[in-house]
Amino acid sequence: MSNANPGYHHLQVGDVAVTSLNDGQFDAEIGWVNGVPVEESEALLRDSFRVLPPRITVSCFLLQTGGKNILVDAGTGGAYGHVLGAAPRRLAALGVAPESISAVLVTHAHVDHIHGLLTDDGTARYPNAEIVINAAETGFWLNKDVQAQAPESAQEYFGIAQKSLAPYSDRMRLVNDGQEALSGITALHLPGHTPGHTGWVIASGGDTLLIWGDIVHIPGIQFARPEAAMAFDIDADLGRVSRSRALDMVATDRLKLAGMHLDFPTFGHVRRVGAAYGFEPLVWSPTGTGLFQPG
Repeated sequence: MSNANPGYHHLQVGDVAVTSLNDGQFDAEIGWVNGVPVEESEALLRDSFRVLPPRITVSCFLLQTGGKNILVDAGTGGAYGHVLGAAPRRLAALGVAPESISAVLVTHAHVDHIHGLLTDDGTARYPNAEIVINAAETGFWLNKDVQAQAPESAQEYFGIAQKSLAPYSDRMRLVNDGQEALSGITALHLPGHTPGHTGWVIASGGDTLLIWGDIVHIPGIQFARPEAAMAFDIDADLGRVSRSRALDMVATDRLKLAGMHLDFPTFGHVRRVGAAYGFEPLVWSPTGTGLFQPG
């Protein structure tokens, strides 16, 4: 019997309704973690009541503002079978048609973030959507000269990125760090995991949420040991710098955050724990005020 969770969860950020969409989970390998001994990584997972091998959650986000439906990433689509690719079903359950999506803000061009842009027959799942993506990301994945210099093991990733973005080539807008993608939504360049890896800062009505992409893949390890990198980081050292920057920023400024691989529904805060960090999920409340209303 499966747990009764609809796979979506709402958060209000000023005038923006943000909904996390669970795309699924998959079993990872402890060997993907670099910079922390295997024994310590396993101990951290056991101490936080997590399973071994580690399990990675995949989520994306629906933003509803000004009468528009906007996605942040698109999930895996059909790339990994039944364990992933649930985001379109979450949207359907919410009554959000693919044709109503006006933009997709891409954190980066890995398969679990952009392959969901495609239908099973390889056409655009969101036929009216503009793609907004960091210029450094397309400058890497869509660059044939860069691809030619990449190892054979990376060629599949280039192919997936190119195939997933191809149906949107005539409606792709490139942004750089600090540029506003849409009203109240700003790009925050956090390179390392990929060259153009980007978080999206949503600011409205005096409230702020950072959707930070893949700063953390395995929460049970990387908050306690931020130096822990992942095997598929393109530049692990730069990724560590970006992770430290993002963690320090959200802890210092007490920002709400969300991440594609944080435990669903992903919304929370970061606090300092000695030289490391801890994640505090947002406490659920029935309304924005925290109180049920009469009637």
